[in-house]
Amino acid sequence: MADDVESRAVELDIRGKKRVFDVDDPVLPDWVDEAALQSGDFPYNKKLKEEEYLEELQKLQIELVKVQFWLQATGKRVMALFEGRDAAGKGGAISASSAHMNPRLARVVALTKPTEREAGQWYFQRYITQFPTAGEFVLFDRSWYNRAGVEPVMGFCTPKQYDDFLKQTPQLENGIAHEGIFFFKFYLDIGREMQLKRFHDRRHDPLKVWKLSSMDIAALTKWGDYSDKRDRMLKETHTDAAPWTVIHANDKRRARLNLIRHMLKRMDYDGKDKDAIGKLDDKIIGSGPGFLK
Repeated sequence: MADDVESRAVELDIRGKKRVFDVDDPVLPDWVDEAALQSGDFPYNKKLKEEEYLEELQKLQIELVKVQFWLQATGKRVMALFEGRDAAGKGGAISASSAHMNPRLARVVALTKPTEREAGQWYFQRYITQFPTAGEFVLFDRSWYNRAGVEPVMGFCTPKQYDDFLKQTPQLENGIAHEGIFFFKFYLDIGREMQLKRFHDRRHDPLKVWKLSSMDIAALTKWGDYSDKRDRMLKETHTDAAPWTVIHANDKRRARLNLIRHMLKRMDYDGKDKDAIGKLDDKIIGSGPGFLK
């Protein structure tokens, strides 16, 4: 971490008001703390209680274990992508989903920067090699959609590569659906103050500090750019074959429960307990770009 505290203070435009945010300052500004939970038009003013969350999560995790037995028996395949801004809660949602599944059959994919060889391949190639085999459940912590957000915003791809990606992706994903893979695309959406709060938490928690990268800091002033890329991504790659499921994720507990419920509702596995799965919260989860309006 940088020792020069002043170098990491940035001036942000928060809904027309200039604010200074310094992630290295151990005191979280009141304007962040007070607005975080309901930022981005989040519909609740309190987080779900932990006891209720843990009780519901256990029921859903039992259902996910049933899904694994079903996948083994039938050879069916499941693939889920988790996308969203930095600190949106992708890793925690993946952990909640896979915590009690057999790790030999439930695999998390979080690819690092491409090697020189991979950089010379067709863009999708290194991701395709990670697709599930019979009986497998694969969860992508970020995916090929890096080219729809991080890469164009940070200048890691050319405008042509970006445009080509948006044209090719629906074709690729139509093939995935045609192949019979259960394919889920989740976009976890958080408000700006919530992102700042989570960055601050990471910076000052010795167990989480590794999660805060120089890329996170660089992205602080690019909120609008990321929003524009998100909106275009959702518009151009939300299809009947591979729809986006959008989740308001300021409350990680509600987000995790609803995305797991969504997956379970889509699969007709042996021993399915609909009462245990429960109902989706349509304030939290919805389909496609229209859900963010």
